[in-house]
Amino acid sequence: MSVQRRMHLVAYLKTGPTANHPGAWRHPEADLHDIFDPARYEHIARVLEAACFDACFYADTFGLPDIHGGNFDAYLRYGGQISYLDPLMILPVMARVTDHLGLGATLSTTFFPPYYLARTLASLDLLTKGRAAWNVVTSATNLEARNFGLDGIPPKDRRYDHAEEVLEACDALWNCWQDGAFVMDRESGVFIDPAKVRYANFEGPTLTTRGPLTMPRTPQVRPVLLQAGASDRGREFAARWAEMIFCTPHSKADTIAFHDDIKGRMAKYGRAPDQCKVLPSFAMVVGETESIAQEKYAYLQSLIDPEAQRMLNSSLIGADLTRHQTAEAVAAAQGNQGISGSHDRLLQQVAQDGISFAQAASKPRGLLVGTGKSIADQLEDYFTAGACDGFIIWPTIFPKMFEDFCRIVVPELQRRGLFRTEYRADTLRGNLAAP
Repeated sequence: MSVQRRMHLVAYLKTGPTANHPGAWRHPEADLHDIFDPARYEHIARVLEAACFDACFYADTFGLPDIHGGNFDAYLRYGGQISYLDPLMILPVMARVTDHLGLGATLSTTFFPPYYLARTLASLDLLTKGRAAWNVVTSATNLEARNFGLDGIPPKDRRYDHAEEVLEACDALWNCWQDGAFVMDRESGVFIDPAKVRYANFEGPTLTTRGPLTMPRTPQVRPVLLQAGASDRGREFAARWAEMIFCTPHSKADTIAFHDDIKGRMAKYGRAPDQCKVLPSFAMVVGETESIAQEKYAYLQSLIDPEAQRMLNSSLIGADLTRHQTAEAVAAAQGNQGISGSHDRLLQQVAQDGISFAQAASKPRGLLVGTGKSIADQLEDYFTAGACDGFIIWPTIFPKMFEDFCRIVVPELQRRGLFRTEYRADTLRGNLAAP
Protein backbone atom coordinates (compact mmCIF):
# COMPACT_ATOMS: atom_id res chain seq x y z
CA MET A 1 0.00 0.00 0.00
CA SER A 2 1.51 3.34 -1.02
CA VAL A 3 1.85 6.13 1.53
CA GLN A 4 0.30 9.43 0.50
CA ARG A 5 2.82 12.15 -0.23
CA ARG A 6 2.49 15.13 2.13
CA MET A 7 3.63 18.69 1.70
CA HIS A 8 6.18 20.53 3.84
CA LEU A 9 5.64 23.98 5.31
CA VAL A 10 8.36 26.44 6.34
CA ALA A 11 7.86 29.96 7.70
CA TYR A 12 9.95 32.86 6.38
CA LEU A 13 10.51 35.38 9.17
CA LYS A 14 12.36 38.58 9.96
CA THR A 15 13.18 40.18 13.29
CA GLY A 16 11.01 43.10 12.27
CA PRO A 17 7.30 43.81 11.75
CA THR A 18 6.86 42.06 8.39
CA ALA A 19 8.72 40.74 5.34
CA ASN A 20 8.49 41.45 1.60
CA HIS A 21 5.30 43.52 1.95
CA PRO A 22 6.25 47.19 2.38
CA GLY A 23 2.85 48.30 3.68
CA ALA A 24 1.75 45.55 6.08
CA TRP A 25 3.40 47.17 9.10
CA ARG A 26 0.88 50.03 8.75
CA HIS A 27 -2.09 47.69 9.24
CA PRO A 28 -3.84 48.29 12.59
CA GLU A 29 -3.54 44.59 13.47
CA ALA A 30 0.24 44.45 12.97
CA ASP A 31 2.26 44.11 16.18
CA LEU A 32 4.91 46.84 16.22
CA HIS A 33 5.90 47.48 19.81
CA ASP A 34 7.24 44.08 20.92
CA ILE A 35 10.09 43.61 18.44
CA PHE A 36 12.62 43.51 21.28
CA ASP A 37 10.48 41.34 23.56
CA PRO A 38 11.39 37.63 23.68
CA ALA A 39 7.69 36.83 24.09
CA ARG A 40 7.10 37.87 20.46
CA TYR A 41 9.38 35.10 19.23
CA GLU A 42 8.12 32.55 21.71
CA HIS A 43 4.57 33.19 20.49
CA ILE A 44 5.25 32.67 16.80
CA ALA A 45 7.27 29.53 17.60
CA ARG A 46 4.32 28.07 19.50
CA VAL A 47 1.87 28.99 16.73
CA LEU A 48 3.99 27.30 14.05
CA GLU A 49 4.69 24.18 16.11
CA ALA A 50 1.03 23.75 17.02
CA ALA A 51 0.33 23.70 13.26
CA CYS A 52 3.12 21.12 12.67
CA PHE A 53 5.26 23.38 10.45
CA ASP A 54 8.53 21.70 9.51
CA ALA A 55 10.58 24.77 10.31
CA CYS A 56 10.97 28.51 10.32
CA PHE A 57 13.99 30.53 9.35
CA TYR A 58 15.03 34.15 9.67
CA ALA A 59 15.99 36.00 6.52
CA ASP A 60 18.73 38.54 7.16
CA THR A 61 20.68 41.31 5.48
CA PHE A 62 24.03 42.25 6.97
CA GLY A 63 23.57 45.97 6.69
CA LEU A 64 21.11 48.79 6.18
CA PRO A 65 20.17 49.00 2.47
CA ASP A 66 21.09 52.31 0.87
CA ILE A 67 20.77 51.52 -2.86
CA HIS A 68 17.49 53.36 -3.47
CA GLY A 69 18.26 57.02 -3.99
CA GLY A 70 21.86 56.44 -2.93
CA ASN A 71 21.00 56.56 0.80
CA PHE A 72 19.01 54.73 3.44
CA ASP A 73 16.35 57.43 3.92
CA ALA A 74 13.55 55.61 2.09
CA TYR A 75 14.40 52.29 3.71
CA LEU A 76 14.05 53.84 7.15
CA ARG A 77 11.05 56.00 6.35
CA TYR A 78 8.94 53.26 4.76
CA GLY A 79 10.23 50.67 7.19
CA GLY A 80 9.13 47.17 7.87
CA GLN A 81 11.92 45.23 6.18
CA ILE A 82 14.89 45.68 8.49
CA SER A 83 16.29 42.88 10.66
CA TYR A 84 16.50 44.68 13.96
CA LEU A 85 18.04 41.78 15.90
CA ASP A 86 20.57 39.08 15.20
CA PRO A 87 18.45 35.95 14.62
CA LEU A 88 21.08 33.81 16.33
CA MET A 89 20.02 35.48 19.56
CA ILE A 90 16.35 34.72 18.86
CA LEU A 91 16.49 31.04 17.89
CA PRO A 92 17.50 29.70 21.33
CA VAL A 93 14.59 31.64 22.82
CA MET A 94 12.26 29.87 20.40
CA ALA A 95 13.91 26.52 21.07
CA ARG A 96 13.01 26.75 24.76
CA VAL A 97 9.27 26.72 24.05
CA THR A 98 9.24 24.09 21.26
CA ASP A 99 10.20 20.47 20.82
CA HIS A 100 9.88 19.78 17.08
CA LEU A 101 9.95 23.00 15.05
CA GLY A 102 13.07 23.39 12.93
CA LEU A 103 14.93 26.66 13.53
CA GLY A 104 17.02 28.31 10.83
CA ALA A 105 19.48 31.19 10.60
CA THR A 106 20.78 33.03 7.55
CA LEU A 107 24.58 33.16 7.44
CA SER A 108 26.85 34.24 4.60
CA THR A 109 29.66 32.12 3.20
CA THR A 110 31.18 35.29 1.72
CA PHE A 111 31.71 37.05 5.04
CA PHE A 112 32.03 34.36 7.72
CA PRO A 113 34.90 31.82 7.97
CA PRO A 114 34.16 28.09 8.11
CA TYR A 115 35.22 27.60 11.72
CA TYR A 116 32.82 30.28 12.96
CA LEU A 117 29.98 28.93 10.82
CA ALA A 118 30.53 25.31 11.79
CA ARG A 119 30.88 26.11 15.49
CA THR A 120 27.83 28.39 15.62
CA LEU A 121 25.55 26.02 13.73
CA ALA A 122 26.75 22.95 15.66
CA SER A 123 25.96 24.81 18.88
CA LEU A 124 22.45 25.53 17.62
CA ASP A 125 21.93 21.91 16.58
CA LEU A 126 23.02 20.69 20.01
CA LEU A 127 20.86 23.19 21.88
CA THR A 128 17.81 22.31 19.74
CA LYS A 129 18.47 18.54 19.85
CA GLY A 130 18.74 18.31 16.08
CA ARG A 131 16.48 21.05 14.75
CA ALA A 132 19.00 23.50 13.27
CA ALA A 133 18.84 24.78 9.69
CA TRP A 134 21.20 27.05 7.77
CA ASN A 135 19.90 29.35 5.07
CA VAL A 136 23.11 29.44 3.05
CA VAL A 137 23.62 32.77 1.28
CA THR A 138 26.56 34.19 -0.64
CA SER A 139 25.15 37.73 -0.11
CA ALA A 140 24.38 40.09 -2.95
CA THR A 141 25.14 43.74 -2.13
CA ASN A 142 28.14 46.02 -1.91
CA LEU A 143 26.76 47.57 1.28
CA GLU A 144 27.09 44.24 3.08
CA ALA A 145 30.57 43.66 1.69
CA ARG A 146 31.74 47.06 2.92
CA ASN A 147 30.50 46.26 6.41
CA PHE A 148 32.93 43.33 6.41
CA GLY A 149 35.92 45.23 5.10
CA LEU A 150 35.62 44.43 1.39
CA ASP A 151 35.57 47.03 -1.37
CA GLY A 152 32.52 45.40 -2.95
CA ILE A 153 30.73 42.13 -3.40
CA PRO A 154 32.71 39.61 -5.51
CA PRO A 155 31.28 38.30 -8.80
CA LYS A 156 28.52 35.69 -8.45
CA ASP A 157 30.52 32.73 -9.80
CA ARG A 158 33.42 33.51 -7.49
CA ARG A 159 31.04 33.77 -4.52
CA TYR A 160 29.58 30.36 -5.30
CA ASP A 161 33.00 28.79 -5.82
CA HIS A 162 33.98 30.12 -2.40
CA ALA A 163 30.70 28.85 -0.91
CA GLU A 164 31.45 25.34 -2.18
CA GLU A 165 34.79 25.47 -0.41
CA VAL A 166 33.27 26.84 2.80
CA LEU A 167 30.70 24.05 2.95
CA GLU A 168 33.37 21.42 2.31
CA ALA A 169 35.41 22.89 5.17
CA CYS A 170 32.38 22.99 7.47
CA ASP A 171 31.64 19.35 6.64
CA ALA A 172 35.18 18.42 7.61
CA LEU A 173 34.82 20.28 10.92
CA TRP A 174 31.43 18.73 11.72
CA ASN A 175 32.96 15.27 11.31
CA CYS A 176 35.96 15.76 13.62
CA TRP A 177 34.15 14.05 16.48
CA GLN A 178 32.91 10.46 16.38
CA ASP A 179 29.81 9.24 18.18
CA GLY A 180 30.45 8.23 21.78
CA ALA A 181 33.40 10.56 22.34
CA PHE A 182 31.87 11.80 25.60
CA VAL A 183 32.73 9.12 28.17
CA MET A 184 32.31 11.18 31.37
CA ASP A 185 33.42 8.24 33.53
CA ARG A 186 34.21 9.46 37.02
CA GLU A 187 35.77 6.18 38.12
CA SER A 188 38.26 5.91 35.27
CA GLY A 189 38.83 9.65 35.17
CA VAL A 190 38.13 9.84 31.43
CA PHE A 191 35.87 12.69 30.36
CA ILE A 192 36.33 12.54 26.57
CA ASP A 193 37.98 9.75 24.60
CA PRO A 194 40.73 11.51 22.60
CA ALA A 195 40.87 8.61 20.15
CA LYS A 196 37.46 9.69 18.89
CA VAL A 197 38.45 13.26 18.11
CA ARG A 198 40.67 14.27 15.18
CA TYR A 199 41.86 17.34 13.34
CA ALA A 200 40.00 18.42 10.22
CA ASN A 201 43.15 19.66 8.45
CA PHE A 202 41.08 20.99 5.58
CA GLU A 203 43.00 22.58 2.73
CA GLY A 204 41.15 24.10 -0.19
CA PRO A 205 42.21 26.35 -3.07
CA THR A 206 41.64 29.54 -1.06
CA LEU A 207 41.15 28.62 2.60
CA THR A 208 42.32 26.23 5.29
CA THR A 209 41.04 25.26 8.70
CA ARG A 210 42.66 22.89 11.15
CA GLY A 211 39.93 22.13 13.68
CA PRO A 212 38.69 20.26 15.55
CA LEU A 213 35.56 21.94 16.88
CA THR A 214 35.19 22.14 20.63
CA MET A 215 31.81 20.40 20.69
CA PRO A 216 30.75 16.82 19.99
CA ARG A 217 29.02 15.39 16.96
CA THR A 218 25.54 16.87 16.82
CA PRO A 219 22.22 15.01 16.39
CA GLN A 220 22.05 15.91 12.67
CA VAL A 221 25.85 16.01 12.20
CA ARG A 222 25.29 19.05 10.01
CA PRO A 223 22.29 21.40 9.98
CA VAL A 224 19.67 21.10 7.28
CA LEU A 225 20.84 23.28 4.39
CA LEU A 226 18.36 25.74 2.94
CA GLN A 227 18.98 27.98 -0.07
CA ALA A 228 17.37 30.31 -2.57
CA GLY A 229 19.30 30.10 -5.81
CA ALA A 230 17.63 31.09 -9.08
CA SER A 231 20.68 31.65 -11.29
CA ASP A 232 22.23 28.75 -13.18
CA ARG A 233 25.19 28.74 -10.78
CA GLY A 234 22.86 28.93 -7.78
CA ARG A 235 20.83 25.99 -9.05
CA GLU A 236 23.96 23.92 -9.52
CA PHE A 237 25.02 24.73 -5.96
CA ALA A 238 21.57 23.72 -4.72
CA ALA A 239 21.67 20.45 -6.64
CA ARG A 240 24.82 19.51 -4.73
CA TRP A 241 24.04 20.86 -1.25
CA ALA A 242 20.49 22.09 -0.61
CA GLU A 243 17.93 20.04 1.29
CA MET A 244 15.32 22.77 0.90
CA ILE A 245 15.32 25.39 -1.84
CA PHE A 246 12.80 28.19 -2.11
CA CYS A 247 11.82 30.21 -5.12
CA THR A 248 9.55 33.15 -6.00
CA PRO A 249 7.73 31.97 -9.14
CA HIS A 250 5.45 34.12 -11.24
CA SER A 251 3.24 31.18 -12.25
CA LYS A 252 2.68 27.47 -11.75
CA ALA A 253 4.38 26.76 -15.07
CA ASP A 254 7.48 28.62 -13.89
CA THR A 255 7.46 26.61 -10.68
CA ILE A 256 7.19 23.30 -12.51
CA ALA A 257 10.11 24.26 -14.75
CA PHE A 258 12.21 25.27 -11.74
CA HIS A 259 11.28 22.10 -9.82
CA ASP A 260 12.16 19.81 -12.71
CA ASP A 261 15.42 21.63 -13.40
CA ILE A 262 16.64 21.31 -9.78
CA LYS A 263 15.65 17.65 -9.51
CA GLY A 264 17.24 16.89 -12.86
CA ARG A 265 20.62 18.26 -11.77
CA MET A 266 20.93 16.18 -8.59
CA ALA A 267 21.88 12.78 -10.00
CA LYS A 268 25.36 13.96 -11.00
CA TYR A 269 26.05 14.55 -7.29
CA GLY A 270 24.79 11.13 -6.26
CA ARG A 271 21.60 12.53 -4.77
CA ALA A 272 18.04 11.31 -5.15
CA PRO A 273 15.47 13.94 -6.22
CA ASP A 274 13.58 13.68 -2.92
CA GLN A 275 16.66 14.79 -0.98
CA CYS A 276 15.96 18.41 -1.92
CA LYS A 277 12.52 19.87 -1.24
CA VAL A 278 11.47 22.58 -3.70
CA LEU A 279 9.33 25.18 -1.89
CA PRO A 280 7.79 28.15 -3.71
CA SER A 281 7.05 31.10 -1.44
CA PHE A 282 3.63 32.64 -0.87
CA ALA A 283 1.84 35.03 1.46
CA MET A 284 -1.91 35.23 1.67
CA VAL A 285 -5.04 37.00 2.78
CA VAL A 286 -7.63 34.68 4.35
CA GLY A 287 -11.28 35.73 4.61
CA GLU A 288 -14.48 34.18 5.91
CA THR A 289 -15.91 34.56 2.40
CA GLU A 290 -14.33 35.32 -0.96
CA SER A 291 -15.72 38.86 -0.95
CA ILE A 292 -14.40 39.52 2.56
CA ALA A 293 -10.98 38.21 1.51
CA GLN A 294 -10.94 40.52 -1.49
CA GLU A 295 -11.89 43.50 0.68
CA LYS A 296 -9.10 42.65 3.12
CA TYR A 297 -6.67 42.30 0.23
CA ALA A 298 -7.63 45.63 -1.30
CA TYR A 299 -7.16 47.40 2.02
CA LEU A 300 -3.81 45.72 2.67
CA GLN A 301 -2.48 46.64 -0.76
CA SER A 302 -3.71 50.22 -0.33
CA LEU A 303 -1.21 50.60 2.52
CA ILE A 304 1.73 50.29 0.09
CA ASP A 305 3.25 53.58 -0.98
CA PRO A 306 4.49 53.07 -4.59
CA GLU A 307 7.84 54.53 -3.56
CA ALA A 308 8.08 51.94 -0.79
CA GLN A 309 7.58 49.17 -3.35
CA ARG A 310 10.30 50.61 -5.59
CA MET A 311 12.58 50.98 -2.56
CA LEU A 312 12.12 47.32 -1.70
CA ASN A 313 12.82 46.22 -5.27
CA SER A 314 15.90 48.45 -5.49
CA SER A 315 17.41 46.56 -2.56
CA LEU A 316 16.42 43.16 -3.98
CA ILE A 317 17.70 43.63 -7.52
CA GLY A 318 20.76 45.68 -6.55
CA ALA A 319 20.06 48.73 -8.69
CA ASP A 320 18.69 52.19 -7.88
CA LEU A 321 15.21 52.42 -9.37
CA THR A 322 15.15 56.19 -8.85
CA ARG A 323 17.80 56.40 -11.59
CA HIS A 324 17.32 53.28 -13.75
CA GLN A 325 13.91 52.65 -15.32
CA THR A 326 14.44 49.99 -17.97
CA ALA A 327 15.57 46.37 -17.81
CA GLU A 328 18.65 47.26 -19.85
CA ALA A 329 19.60 50.17 -17.59
CA VAL A 330 19.09 48.06 -14.47
CA ALA A 331 21.24 45.22 -15.86
CA ALA A 332 24.03 47.68 -16.65
CA ALA A 333 23.84 49.21 -13.18
CA GLN A 334 23.76 46.00 -11.16
CA GLY A 335 27.39 45.01 -11.51
CA ASN A 336 27.85 42.06 -9.16
CA GLN A 337 24.83 42.98 -7.06
CA GLY A 338 21.28 41.70 -6.95
CA ILE A 339 19.20 38.59 -6.28
CA SER A 340 18.58 36.72 -9.51
CA GLY A 341 15.19 35.36 -8.43
CA SER A 342 13.83 38.83 -7.65
CA HIS A 343 15.11 40.23 -10.94
CA ASP A 344 13.70 37.28 -12.90
CA ARG A 345 10.30 37.70 -11.24
CA LEU A 346 10.07 41.30 -12.45
CA LEU A 347 11.06 40.26 -15.98
CA GLN A 348 8.39 37.55 -15.93
CA GLN A 349 5.82 40.13 -14.86
CA VAL A 350 6.87 42.43 -17.70
CA ALA A 351 6.41 39.63 -20.24
CA GLN A 352 3.14 38.30 -18.86
CA ASP A 353 1.37 41.60 -18.17
CA GLY A 354 2.78 43.58 -21.12
CA ILE A 355 4.00 46.40 -18.88
CA SER A 356 7.28 48.28 -18.61
CA PHE A 357 10.04 47.29 -16.21
CA ALA A 358 9.41 50.48 -14.21
CA GLN A 359 5.73 49.59 -13.88
CA ALA A 360 6.57 46.06 -12.76
CA ALA A 361 8.98 47.41 -10.15
CA SER A 362 6.21 49.62 -8.73
CA LYS A 363 3.57 46.89 -8.70
CA PRO A 364 2.85 45.14 -5.38
CA ARG A 365 3.74 41.48 -5.19
CA GLY A 366 0.81 39.13 -5.66
CA LEU A 367 -0.72 37.22 -2.77
CA LEU A 368 -3.01 34.22 -2.47
CA VAL A 369 -6.46 35.56 -1.62
CA GLY A 370 -9.54 33.61 -0.57
CA THR A 371 -11.22 31.49 2.03
CA GLY A 372 -9.38 28.73 3.83
CA LYS A 373 -10.84 26.26 1.35
CA SER A 374 -9.94 28.20 -1.79
CA ILE A 375 -6.40 28.90 -0.59
CA ALA A 376 -6.01 25.20 0.20
CA ASP A 377 -7.28 24.52 -3.33
CA GLN A 378 -4.54 26.71 -4.79
CA LEU A 379 -1.81 25.09 -2.70
CA GLU A 380 -3.12 21.62 -3.52
CA ASP A 381 -3.11 22.47 -7.23
CA TYR A 382 0.60 23.38 -7.15
CA PHE A 383 1.47 20.38 -5.01
CA THR A 384 -0.45 17.69 -6.89
CA ALA A 385 0.71 19.05 -10.25
CA GLY A 386 4.27 18.15 -9.27
CA ALA A 387 5.38 21.75 -9.08
CA CYS A 388 6.74 21.52 -5.54
CA ASP A 389 7.22 19.58 -2.32
CA GLY A 390 5.56 22.18 -0.13
CA PHE A 391 5.71 25.90 0.53
CA ILE A 392 7.57 28.74 2.17
CA ILE A 393 5.02 31.00 3.85
CA TRP A 394 6.07 34.62 4.38
CA PRO A 395 4.16 37.16 6.47
CA THR A 396 2.15 40.23 5.65
CA ILE A 397 0.42 41.30 8.88
CA PHE A 398 2.51 39.79 11.67
CA PRO A 399 1.66 37.60 13.49
CA LYS A 400 -1.98 37.63 12.37
CA MET A 401 -1.38 36.19 8.92
CA PHE A 402 0.38 33.15 10.38
CA GLU A 403 -2.31 32.78 13.02
CA ASP A 404 -5.02 32.83 10.33
CA PHE A 405 -3.12 30.40 8.10
CA CYS A 406 -2.49 27.96 10.95
CA ARG A 407 -6.05 28.22 12.30
CA ILE A 408 -7.95 28.08 9.00
CA VAL A 409 -5.84 26.78 6.10
CA VAL A 410 -3.71 24.12 7.81
CA PRO A 411 -6.71 22.17 9.18
CA GLU A 412 -8.19 22.14 5.66
CA LEU A 413 -4.94 20.72 4.27
CA GLN A 414 -4.92 18.13 7.05
CA ARG A 415 -8.52 17.11 6.32
CA ARG A 416 -7.45 16.43 2.73
CA GLY A 417 -4.54 14.28 3.88
CA LEU A 418 -2.05 16.72 2.34
CA PHE A 419 -0.27 17.75 5.54
CA ARG A 420 0.76 15.99 8.72
CA THR A 421 -1.30 16.09 11.89
CA GLU A 422 1.69 15.23 14.08
CA TYR A 423 5.46 15.21 13.85
CA ARG A 424 7.00 11.91 12.80
CA ALA A 425 10.63 12.39 13.87
CA ASP A 426 12.80 14.07 16.49
CA THR A 427 15.04 16.02 14.09
CA LEU A 428 14.29 18.48 11.30
CA ARG A 429 15.99 16.25 8.74
CA GLY A 430 13.90 13.32 9.97
CA ASN A 431 10.65 15.26 9.52
CA LEU A 432 11.69 16.31 6.03
CA ALA A 433 12.29 12.68 5.12
CA ALA A 434 9.06 11.37 6.68
CA PRO A 435 6.12 10.77 4.31
